[in-house]
Amino acid sequence: MKKSALYFLMFIFICFILPALLTKNDIATSTVDEANKEESKTNQENQEKQSESGTQYIEYNYENYGTIKLLHGKTGEVEEVKLDDYLCNVVSAEMPADFELEALKAQAIVARTYTIYKIQNKKHDNADICDDSACCQAWISKEDRLNRWDENLRESNWAKIEQCVYGTSGKIITYNNQPINAFFHSNSGGTTELPVNVWGGGSDMPYLQVVETSGEDAYSQYASEVQLTQDELLAKLKEKYFDIQIDFNNDEDIKILEYTDSNRVRTVKFGNHEISGTEVRSIFGLRSTNFEITKQDGNIKFTVKGYGHGVGMSQTGADSLAKQGSNCEDIIHHFYADVEIKEVNDLN
Repeated sequence: MKKSALYFLMFIFICFILPALLTKNDIATSTVDEANKEESKTNQENQEKQSESGTQYIEYNYENYGTIKLLHGKTGEVEEVKLDDYLCNVVSAEMPADFELEALKAQAIVARTYTIYKIQNKKHDNADICDDSACCQAWISKEDRLNRWDENLRESNWAKIEQCVYGTSGKIITYNNQPINAFFHSNSGGTTELPVNVWGGGSDMPYLQVVETSGEDAYSQYASEVQLTQDELLAKLKEKYFDIQIDFNNDEDIKILEYTDSNRVRTVKFGNHEISGTEVRSIFGLRSTNFEITKQDGNIKFTVKGYGHGVGMSQTGADSLAKQGSNCEDIIHHFYADVEIKEVNDLN
């Protein structure tokens, strides 16, 4: 009797209970497999979206400086914005989007460095940096930037800017493990300038030296002219030097007296005054202090090379180097001497 009961229970287990358990396990396994497949598919789709946008990157975890206070000069408003979001607006304002990718990456690193240097050396009481290029660095809203580009280029241009900023996220230029004062300008005219010849200082910035860059003459920023009549020239000079007198028939009365090591004008003689090259540039609205003066049909012509103060990285020079095969770090080391490219979280 006991054996019959045991056989009966075994029969029930084998025929009904065991198949049910196996089926349940199969269903659970199938469910897990389907979930894993779905997760893998989602990850793949996300990766494909990033690739299509041109902004593949891993978000950098800023220990400091991740959010900055930006002063808008026209409104006086102070806006809190993520550093790299701000830099997209800066890079799109400072460098043409059709420049080489590595040049734009170099600009992103330079702009990030310049921003952090400004934060550490505050100029504004209620903000870290402003949107005025004459004071800090240029900035343009995304909406305005897109509207100024051709409609068919807007999406690709902005994606390119984001790729350069987010793709270099966290990277800055350092000297003695501190962010440098990363000056930059449009076109050096082939040779950069020392800060002492522009602002009278810079001995604490040994990373800013005179360097030569080939290929800058291929850009529209390289050459320009300003031509004035004798009366126009005299009137502009009299706005500051009311007692100035010039004998226009005497070649010695308008003469460049001295050049800097980078072939920029240090001093010019205008009649009874000797004026610095930087002041001459300001008075006559010249693009740089790399100029020559000639007389032509009773007029005075300034023939100018380059665009900007000439200190630090030349933007067209960066683009020229990128076209020659240099990457962003090569470009930075070309324009800034004895520097290191580090992550901002590694600062002292």
